[in-house]
Amino acid sequence: MASAGGSLLVLPAVLHLRRSDADFTAALRERFRVLDFFASGQPLPAFLAAAAAAPEPPRAAVVVGGGSVRVDASFLDAVPSLRCVVSTGAGVDHIDLDECARRGVAVANSGEVYSTDVADYAVGLLLDVLRRVSAAERYVRRGSWPAQGDYPLGSKLGGKRVGIIGLGNIGSRIAKRLEAFGCIIHYNSRKPKDSISYKYFGNVHDLAAESDVLIVACALNKATRHIVNKDVLEALGKGGVVINIGRGANIDEAELVIALREGKIAGAGFDVFEHEPKVPAELFSMDNVVLSHHVAVFTEESRSDLRAHTVGNLEAFFSGQPLLTPVDADSLVQ
Repeated sequence: MASAGGSLLVLPAVLHLRRSDADFTAALRERFRVLDFFASGQPLPAFLAAAAAAPEPPRAAVVVGGGSVRVDASFLDAVPSLRCVVSTGAGVDHIDLDECARRGVAVANSGEVYSTDVADYAVGLLLDVLRRVSAAERYVRRGSWPAQGDYPLGSKLGGKRVGIIGLGNIGSRIAKRLEAFGCIIHYNSRKPKDSISYKYFGNVHDLAAESDVLIVACALNKATRHIVNKDVLEALGKGGVVINIGRGANIDEAELVIALREGKIAGAGFDVFEHEPKVPAELFSMDNVVLSHHVAVFTEESRSDLRAHTVGNLEAFFSGQPLLTPVDADSLVQ
C-alpha cells in the first residue's frame, strides 16, 4: 500500500489467535497486517517465534477465551514486542492480568457488546428449564402426545426467588429482565452494590439457601472457581434450578451431575461447561436439563458489533488513544 506521498505505508502487525468468520478477518485485514495463527498451520511456538523475528514484529494480539492459547508469562516471553492484547470475549480468565500489567501490556475485552444477548439467553434457558419447553418439544416430535397424553407440567417463573452470582454488566441486565416477570432478586458479589435494592448475600451458600434459582454470571478466577459446589447445591435444595452463562468452571460440574442424577436439585440450564467441548454424557438423557454450545453471546448483531469493537480497540492502541474497554484486575470486581 502506498501513501499519498508515494512512500510505502506499512500496516501495523496484529497477531490473530482466534478462529474467525470471513467478515471478521476481512475487517482486520483492511487496517492491519494480520498474522493468523490458525491459517498458518504451524504449532503455536513456531508461529510466535516467526512473528517475533519479523522486521516489524507485532505489538498487538487478538485472542479468544476458552481456547488453547493462554496469554501468560511464557506467551509474552515468546513475543516481547507485544504491548496490547484484545480479547473478543468479556471474560479474561485466559489472560494473566498481573503479568500483563507488570510488563506494560494493555488489555481490552469485549465490554458490553454481548451483555444484552447473554442476559436474554439466560432468561431463555431459565424459562426452558422451568416450563420444560425443549423436553416437551422432543415429546411431541417423538409422537408421544397422542399415545401417552399431555407432557408433565412445568413451573411458573413469576414469583421465583432468583439468586444472581455476579451483578456486573450481564448480571444486572438479567436482574432487570426477571424483575419484569415478577421474580424476587437476590445477589452475591465481592461487595454490596451502591444504589441497588436487591438483597445482598456475602456468600453463595447463604444466597442459595434463600433462592429457588441460581444464575451464574460472574467472571472466572481463583475466588470463583467451583463457587457453586456440593454444599451450595444442597443449600439450593430439591426444588432448585441452576443456570450457567458464566464459565463452566464456576460450577463443580461433577457434583452438579450427581445432584441432578440423585434429584437433589430440580433442573439446570448450561451454555458453558468445565471441559469444553466435552459435555458429561449423563446430561444427555436428562429431560430436566437444557444444553447449548457456548453460544449465548452470539447473534448476527453481536458479531457485527464485535468486529467494530475489536477494530476500535486496536485502532485506539495504535493511535496512542485510550482503549475503548480497558481491563485490569480491579475492574473485574462484580
